[in-house]
Amino acid sequence: MKLLLFSAQNGRRVGLYQDGKIIDLVKAYEYTYDASAPNWFYDLKEFIEGGEGSLFLVKKLLSDLKYNDEFMLDPNQILYYPPIPNPEKIFLMAVNYKTHGNETSTNPPKEPYLFTKFNNTLVGHNQPVLIPKSSQKVDHEIELGVVIGKKAKYVKNPLDYVFGYTIFNDISFRDKQFPSENPYGMRWVHGKGMDTALPMGPWIVTKDEIPNPHNLKLTLKVNGEIRQEGYTEDMIFKIDQIIEYISNGITLKPGDLISTGTPSGVGLATGKYLKEGDIIEAEISNIGVLRNYMVKEK
Repeated sequence: MKLLLFSAQNGRRVGLYQDGKIIDLVKAYEYTYDASAPNWFYDLKEFIEGGEGSLFLVKKLLSDLKYNDEFMLDPNQILYYPPIPNPEKIFLMAVNYKTHGNETSTNPPKEPYLFTKFNNTLVGHNQPVLIPKSSQKVDHEIELGVVIGKKAKYVKNPLDYVFGYTIFNDISFRDKQFPSENPYGMRWVHGKGMDTALPMGPWIVTKDEIPNPHNLKLTLKVNGEIRQEGYTEDMIFKIDQIIEYISNGITLKPGDLISTGTPSGVGLATGKYLKEGDIIEAEISNIGVLRNYMVKEK
């Protein structure tokens, strides 16, 4: 399943992308069963917390569905939200592809090297990304995202705790991340965490549709020009290792997000930074395309 959070005319709710259309699950449920839709269909984080029950409900709805154009929507006519706008935790991997380490002259870490972002960074598909007043070196990083499906701590079978996968663009502000004078090292907060610095989407693909997340191609284009290209098989630390590492002392919860690192081609290495009007397309095979556009902060 490809599940998303969107709004059209009737407020925010969960949708399902299928055969080129968005199925409004709230309206579909109400039309098919002549009953009010469950709360799960209004919030994707609550949907994930519902576990197998919420997934079963969607499968049953699809089998019983009475089709009506009223709840079959054009993907280009809706407002996309980040699928999980309110996670408790967001983790991101630094230098998790050798190609990225090579281009930035960074030695591979001996264990997963993580940083965090806050909810202010999350923005959905087809939404603007801000070029802040305080940065002139705004960069892109396409990354495979992992969405946690159930509570996890000190786990032995890490992939059992995955709900699905999505696309992230880890927007970075290099002149803030690497200031000319800073005796204390990198500045992670402003270098990575300014508003709209983590586009996410367009949806979450449930893990049953991606049995091997380490066999995916990543491509990032700016105005149609390929800037980044790589494969998830090149990760230094695989997804199971990352989850196991994080859960060693930290309780992961449904809806928590993990971004798994980026391949080579970032502006920090090429000198090609993002500018106003740029259209960024981050594509991962078996998931889709996350598209955003750059605007100057006013």
